[in-house]
Amino acid sequence: MECGLLGERLGHSYSPQIHAQLGGYSYHLFEKKPEELKAFLRHGTFTGLNVTIPYKKAVIPYCQELSPRAEKLGAVNTLLRREDGSLVGHNTDFFGFSYMVQKSGVPVAGKKCLILGSGGASATVTAVLKELGAEAVVISRTGENNYSNLDRHSDAAVIVNTTPVGMYPNTGRSPVPLSKFPRLEAVLDVVYNPARTQLLLDAEELGIPCMNGLWMLVAQAKESAEWFTGKPVPNSEIDRVYHLLRREMENWVLIGMPGSGKSTVGRQLAAQLGKPFVDVDDEIAQQAGMSIPDIFTDQGEAGFRQWESRVLEQLGKESGLVIATGGGCVTRKENYPLLHQNGRIFWLIRDLSKLPIEGRPLSQAGSLSEMAARRFPMYQSFADCTVSNNGALEETIQQIMEAIL
Repeated sequence: MECGLLGERLGHSYSPQIHAQLGGYSYHLFEKKPEELKAFLRHGTFTGLNVTIPYKKAVIPYCQELSPRAEKLGAVNTLLRREDGSLVGHNTDFFGFSYMVQKSGVPVAGKKCLILGSGGASATVTAVLKELGAEAVVISRTGENNYSNLDRHSDAAVIVNTTPVGMYPNTGRSPVPLSKFPRLEAVLDVVYNPARTQLLLDAEELGIPCMNGLWMLVAQAKESAEWFTGKPVPNSEIDRVYHLLRREMENWVLIGMPGSGKSTVGRQLAAQLGKPFVDVDDEIAQQAGMSIPDIFTDQGEAGFRQWESRVLEQLGKESGLVIATGGGCVTRKENYPLLHQNGRIFWLIRDLSKLPIEGRPLSQAGSLSEMAARRFPMYQSFADCTVSNNGALEETIQQIMEAIL
């Protein structure tokens, strides 16, 4: 049985990892341009497909049969090839988004919900919300309700993003400013990479409950696996695969004073997790073509901080890394969303008397206690978890592993 994912650009996809957990079939990525779609659907050797942007509506004319749900929604995200070669189209996103809403705990009944986007995912999200008793309003680029007249919907309680705005690799962008919605109670984004799109980062900053689309991705894959194999898959598999995938996707980011052991701990942590390790200072030196002390001498601290933010922007949008940062990355607030979008941030604390200063320009320039007094509040504002690194390396790693698991 050969299954896979059909889309135009699929470099960000985690579907192969999910389906490897759900069923005993091969699963591949099929990147096809619009002009290749017809030939692939008619003559491809696949048994079953998931369908993603931008083909959830485009595949419908090639289906000889649609499930009642797919026909009602006008969107197909699952295809099954029968023995005679004909295609049956189904929609598992309906179940996926329903499961996501359930996991979010957001009460949508009787609430005004704005759905950003008007593609195939939008139709599914709208149908789910209406079935749950919500007032669903679709916001598109044109039409009666669009991005130029959002003010008429300032009373919205829930926003659901179904557009690709903010999705990897084009992170850091949001489809709407949340300041326009003073009554907002929750924000949901069907994008799952990065874990926190700019829309979700904005919601977090405002203290608004929010959730990404990873639950939806795994739940719809579970129902797709049932279609592919013809066998039931228990819902408990959704939770198992979700947590497994989340740990795989997350970056583990280490912050702390210079000399607090971030690189040493990071290398050991990466080895235990089976993740790649990146030392930000080493990456800066490689990209700048000079050592960190030389950058400070040649460009000053301001020049070094620009290099640092540039490297953090590159690394922060990646997934599954262990990242040891420089001690002063917290001095620029703009670095927080870069690290937080895909990362869990651990603050390593070590007694000041144990911190080395050799080869560290800022540590040599003044009092470590004064630096610590300035930076400790910054570390605290960045950190998801605080870890003592005053004992054995194994003890520090154990603290982090317990927080992860």
